[in-house]
Amino acid sequence: MKEPNPKLEPQRELLLHEIQQLARRALFGSISQTYRTCGNPGCRCHRDGPKHGPHLYVSYRGSKGKTTGYYVPRAIQEEVRQSVAAWHQLQDYLQQISDLNKQRLMEISHRKKRTFATGSS
Repeated sequence: MKEPNPKLEPQRELLLHEIQQLARRALFGSISQTYRTCGNPGCRCHRDGPKHGPHLYVSYRGSKGKTTGYYVPRAIQEEVRQSVAAWHQLQDYLQQISDLNKQRLMEISHRKKRTFATGSS
């Protein structure tokens, strides 16, 4: 393989480092909040009072294509929010690294064509 473009390598290395860090805490899914009524018929939530909540859930598409999810306990809600955000950032960084890899391969391809056309090695 030919030498990579020295201008792109620092950017690629930084992205690879960030991807590794994000992958350690990334959590796949989307966050939603719900407010619910309880089972106590005399509770304010059954009248004009506010409902109970917010209750945090993470939903995702399972391996069989069906959307599923789970309740997030209050004690870990902030960590789960950060982990879902890390997943979305990871997707963005993977797209960027893919674009850099494509650019790198196109440069290699261009150099090979030029070398073949001139007959040099």
